[in-house]
Amino acid sequence: MKERTPLVTHIFTADPSAHVFNGKIYVYPSHDIPHDGEDNDDGDEYRMEDYHVLSLDNLDADCVDNGEALHMKNVPWVSKQMWAPDCAYKNGKYYLYFPARDKDGIFRIGVAVSDKPEGPFAPEDNYIEGSYSIDPAVLVDDDGRAYIYYGGLWGGQLEMWQTGKFDENTPRPAGKDKALGPMFAELNDDMKSFKTEPKHLEILDENGEPLKAEDEDRRYFEGPWMHKYNGLYYLSYSTGTTHYLVYATSENPDGPFTYRGRIMEPVIGWTTHHSIVEYQGKWYLFYHDCELSNGINHRRCVKYTELKYNEDGTIQTIKPYEK
Repeated sequence: MKERTPLVTHIFTADPSAHVFNGKIYVYPSHDIPHDGEDNDDGDEYRMEDYHVLSLDNLDADCVDNGEALHMKNVPWVSKQMWAPDCAYKNGKYYLYFPARDKDGIFRIGVAVSDKPEGPFAPEDNYIEGSYSIDPAVLVDDDGRAYIYYGGLWGGQLEMWQTGKFDENTPRPAGKDKALGPMFAELNDDMKSFKTEPKHLEILDENGEPLKAEDEDRRYFEGPWMHKYNGLYYLSYSTGTTHYLVYATSENPDGPFTYRGRIMEPVIGWTTHHSIVEYQGKWYLFYHDCELSNGINHRRCVKYTELKYNEDGTIQTIKPYEK
């Protein structure tokens, strides 16, 4: 595979969660379905119904589409829109985490299990109790404890839960209001339920003050990812409206996190969603853009590029169309 070129072109893929399992790279993307509907702020144009797991024997090999790993018709609680997933390995099993709308139109997070990283995955009958919103990402830490990060604004419904229950009329944080961080919870050993009560993560500026809602260049919007580098926790995410990938760091998996900078400048298309993985001593950023579809937002393609750190642990900003 060549850096910054689509992993596959026979289907449209987005929101890649990359992991190394058994010495191979596995990518868990969402699967964009082409259609002629219009775009809106709620993301109704993203009509994904299933998941395909991609794999690479190594970065010089062709990318393999392992076929359909899970379809919404086999998940009892889902009504539509199976969006960005992630996968984790523990207890000898692979756990696929995915968001979708339940029968009431509320986004929840489900889990499906497989003996193989490529699936197929068998879903649980119901979503994770207490879960809501979108974009789950799971870190299995060095000590075996597992943490889930999730949440997205606007169509992802995160701000609709500020009162503790779903209310689509809840006002969005604005101006000098404290920005909403992503959700965090520890998972039980069964990897199918929350061990701790979910909470919002705090993301602070250089002065130790919480980021404000109006700070759209830095505040959280969607697409959280967690990785560790030199013992430090790196929370990375999309700013949404300003289309940056940015990151914050902490000595603890639940923060508070301090904003550190940009990972990637904007790509072609509205959404930015990514993952970061180490492979054979180097680090890589997996992401998507709309280059394959000439800018159609709901027809995206997954790519990767090398990620580089400075000696002080900061990440060098990537300009996606500069070699």
